[in-house]
This record gives sequence, structure tokens and C-alpha cells, in this order.
Amino acid sequence: MTDYKSYLEPGTPSISQHDWSLHRKGPIDQQRHKEKIKESLKKNLGQIVSNENIILSDGKKVIKVPIRSLDEYRFRFDPNSGEHSGQGEGDSKVGDVLGPAGNPKGKGAGKGPGEAGDQQGFDYFEAEVSVDELAALLFEDLGLPYLEEKKQSEVESETVEFVDVRRTGIMPNLDKRRTIRENIKRNAARGNPHFGDLHEQDLRFKTWDQRVRYQSNAVVIAMMDVSGSMGEFEKYIARSFYFWMVRFLRTKYNNVQVVFISHHTEAREVTEDEFFHKGESGGTQVSSAYELALKIIQERFNPDDWNIYPFHFSDGDNLPWDNDLCVQYVHKLLALSNIFGYGEIREGYRGSSSTLMSAFGKLTEPKFLTVTITDKREVYPALKKFFDPMLGNPDNLSNITPTSLSPLPTAGEG
Repeated sequence: MTDYKSYLEPGTPSISQHDWSLHRKGPIDQQRHKEKIKESLKKNLGQIVSNENIILSDGKKVIKVPIRSLDEYRFRFDPNSGEHSGQGEGDSKVGDVLGPAGNPKGKGAGKGPGEAGDQQGFDYFEAEVSVDELAALLFEDLGLPYLEEKKQSEVESETVEFVDVRRTGIMPNLDKRRTIRENIKRNAARGNPHFGDLHEQDLRFKTWDQRVRYQSNAVVIAMMDVSGSMGEFEKYIARSFYFWMVRFLRTKYNNVQVVFISHHTEAREVTEDEFFHKGESGGTQVSSAYELALKIIQERFNPDDWNIYPFHFSDGDNLPWDNDLCVQYVHKLLALSNIFGYGEIREGYRGSSSTLMSAFGKLTEPKFLTVTITDKREVYPALKKFFDPMLGNPDNLSNITPTSLSPLPTAGEG
């Protein structure tokens, strides 16, 4: 057993502060490095999310992120100035603007775009970041919206829970507040209520335990148009969205089920590998996907027991006579689902909406969400719109209960 008395000083304890920063330069610099990487990732999330090398990889891709070098803070002379003395001439006053010596616009700067200058630039280098680290940053603010309590609970959510306070334990788990309280109580019993003369019997330690809780069930139905009208860009964007959606679900939740449906004039349920890698062609009949989704829900996912999230991505080109039928099916799906998300992909398109999107304009339900993607950088905003946990706020939809499916704790929590 550890001799805790070696940590304790008899009598009234003295308080002192030591500057340990010089002894912790390594950890401090490491933390600054991580913050710089995180800052660079946040500035480029839209571009990174749609990176083809990530989408087509096996999920183990390492991303190289350019960040500025981390020089140590120090005073230094301007290497381009001949004046190396630091004293003033005595005629300065409060409010004077201190500018660079010599050319105020920057000595040696180029006169126009593409022209060379002689100023020293910033040093950049590439930091390697795993897809898991990127995913953790991407999914910070995402969650399944409009979650409801269901009759049966099968989705596992691992949590670290505070369980007890004990007299023994390791020093990092010391409960300082309870330790001080026990010390004052012991001294009060001796007629002198104060904090001091700390003994081993005063120590109290927190204990935690990892537990699995069963939460409300959830199923996501991923539908994708694979018809001939979907070009390389459209199919790539749809797969990019679903790649990050699936990774998000499996990162933050345990056992959320995902059903994959691909369609042209006919729809069929496919495996995850077929969904992301198999290409098809032919005409487009969107209602076939919605009809199959309804059938799967009725046969396997009772809405009384499941939170249901159908999503569909298409270029909007559909058989004209099929659009009204699509609207009818969406009404039926909305009656069974928490939300319905429709994404339309139109590369560089700035004209009027497709006939399918125009038909969906008749839908006014708040749980029907749409996005239009015209550029790769718009994949991440689409994720944020469809998986905004604040949509589950009762202020937005009065008949929906607050979120009951708890996300998995991130590393370091608890």
C-alpha cells in the first residue's frame, strides 16, 4: 500500500506556486502543434471532406495538412534593416503608430501578381492526420435529430459513470473537496474546526465504471440514384455524403442499422460494398426507391420501436409522370420517420430547380429537409444540415421528445 503520509505535511499547510512551464516545454509545444493542425483542418473542412483519395480508400487513409511552422517566441532584429538598435529618439508619444522600417508596404514586395519579391515568407510543412482524427473533428457538432423514446431499446451506448467514493485509490482520482471536508470534520471533533494536519484517514477517492446502456433504436435508409443521368460528379458527391454519414453513425453510436438502396427505373436493396462501388445505368424512376423503403420499414422496422431516417440523393432528373407519386410516397415516409432528407446534385447549375425538386416544393412538413449541391465543398454543409442535433429541440417541433440516444463518449471524457 502506498504510504500517503509522505505526501502530507503536519501542521497548517503552506500554499506556494511553482512555475513548471520551463519543465513542460515538450508537452506545451505538442499542444500548440495539435491546435495548429485543428485550426488548419477547420479552415479547410469543405475541401478535405470531398477529397477523392479519402472517399475511395479503405478508411485508413492518412491526410497531409499544410500548417505554418511553429517558431518559438523570441525577440529578433529585422534582417532586412540596417538599424539594429532598440532605443527610441525621445520624441515619441502615446498614440504614435509603429510601422516597419524602410518601405511601409513591405520592402521587396512584388509590384503585381506573379512578380517575385525579396521578402522572407512563412515556412509551411505538412502534418499527417488519420481519417479517425479528422472524423472526430467533423462529427463534434453532429447528431441524430428528432430522436424519440421507443418501446424497445437495443442500441448500445457506452458511458463512463461515477459510482462511488472510497478511502483508498490512486492519487489522480483524489476527491479534493471530500478530502478537505473529512479533514475539517475530524479536526472539529477535536474542538478545532479548520483545514490542516492532513492524515491518510481523511483521503477520499472517486471511482468510475464503464457501463453499457441500451437506448432507442435507430435505422438509416440510404437511397441513391445510379441511373444513366447521374454522371461521375453526381455519383461521386452522393457517395462522398454517404461515406461520411456511415462513418459518423459508426463513430458516435453503437449498432445503428443502415439499409442501402440503389435505383434506376427499379430499386433494390444492396450491400454496403455494392452501394459504394457498383455503377449502373438506365432511366430514372425515383418512386421505386421510396416504395421499397416503405416496404422495408413495414416488414422490419416498426415505427413504434425504431427511429427512422430515410435519405435520398439524385440529380433530380425523373420521369415527369412519376413526380406526383414521389410526393405521395414522401408523405407516407414522413408519417413513419423522424426526418426525410433529400439531396439534389447539379454540378455548377444555377438555373431553375429540377421537376422533382419543384414537385417537392408542395411539401411543407418541417421534418422534410432538402439541400442542393453544386460543388464538392458543399458536402460538409449538407451533413451539418441533415444531422443537426438542435433539430430535436422541442421548440422546433412540439410533439417530439428530447434526444434519448446518447452519443459515445469521446476519448478523454470522464
